[in-house]
Amino acid sequence: MGKTIAEKILSLHAKKDLVAGDFAVCSVDFCFGQDGTSSIIIDRLKELGVKKIFDKNKFCLVIDHNSPSPTLGVSQVHKKMRQFSREQDIELFDIGCGICHQVIPEQGFIVPGDLVVGADSHTCTYGALNAFACGMGSTDVAITLAGGKNWFKVPQTLKIITEGKLPKGVFAKDLILYIIGDIGSNGATYKSIEIYGEAIEQMSMEQRFTICNMAIESGAKALTLEADKKILDWLKKRKLKKQPNPQTADKDAKYLAIKRYKISKLAPQVAKPHAVDNVSDVSKLKDIKIDEAFLGTCTNGRLEDLTVAAKILKGRSVHPDVKLIVAPASKEIFLEALKSGIIKVLVNAGCAIVTPGCGPCVGTHNGVPADGEVVISTANRNFKGRMGNPSSFIYLASPATVVASAIRGKITDPREFFK
Repeated sequence: MGKTIAEKILSLHAKKDLVAGDFAVCSVDFCFGQDGTSSIIIDRLKELGVKKIFDKNKFCLVIDHNSPSPTLGVSQVHKKMRQFSREQDIELFDIGCGICHQVIPEQGFIVPGDLVVGADSHTCTYGALNAFACGMGSTDVAITLAGGKNWFKVPQTLKIITEGKLPKGVFAKDLILYIIGDIGSNGATYKSIEIYGEAIEQMSMEQRFTICNMAIESGAKALTLEADKKILDWLKKRKLKKQPNPQTADKDAKYLAIKRYKISKLAPQVAKPHAVDNVSDVSKLKDIKIDEAFLGTCTNGRLEDLTVAAKILKGRSVHPDVKLIVAPASKEIFLEALKSGIIKVLVNAGCAIVTPGCGPCVGTHNGVPADGEVVISTANRNFKGRMGNPSSFIYLASPATVVASAIRGKITDPREFFK
């Protein structure tokens, strides 16, 4: 019987033949923690009596959720992480380096065929590199660090086929929001997803990362793309820590279900408060005024996203009643945006540029909305309190829709800027 990508990767790391539903202990290629989760990882390792982690080259720490620290308590966590990194001689990406899900791929830690776990739910992002990648709790990551292995249940796989090309002004974010709106926030719980089609093949790596990043919002354990030439070419630009081992699904692989989506006429999509699967065409929301717009996060803070924003904003200004906050996903992206003049365009248009990192997304600093304020964001979540205030309202959309809305002062179809 043929195998899915998930079955193949987990079989390789268990060193035995596995199919969906099996349980197995698998070796892990890479894991990490960020400043919202690493304090618990460190405490659990000490409780376990672990003096040295299994491999200092297969783990890193990233300070991204609160960069730089907004409170005394967070500063203590950062200090703890820095001390642990020195004790263990492991890589620490400190304030200003960027978001874990951007920095780790940039640094060449992940290659096709890898099994990756992270103490962050959006670890599924690395599926864009043909890895099986999933989030785990801090204690589970500590267990992985102790011995280099953890147990996994091999998930069933949902196969998605896109038919047609995305229209002008419609992006990967719109496609994944549309899919989540269809299958629901629990529609793929503990499943793996594979997505195929002409639209995926034509997508840049930046947009593929966006697609995979939001897999968890459908409940999925992972979303793994095939390793085509575009992925391998992107990896050639990185200083890889190991050689890729690409995995493809067999033609006779067994899937839980196969879903097809005709997308050639897809409109820009918006997730309404307070659920990611509460999705609507942008045209149905055109009269909703906004107070804040946010461009960034591990979903849409990459160079291509900033480039789209700059093209729309050049020669225009942010609406006087709107604050538009921009957080590049990494230092590398920030420097490229500075070099190309993108940052200058954004600042001249009225944007506030903040430190590379998670920024307002997690609601700790850099843009917490006031009571009753309406925010449109490129982030991946919009539940109550996500941005720090349960009395605000968060809409999710593509960078183009977010920036177009910031210019008009209300939720706006961005296609008018692509004519």
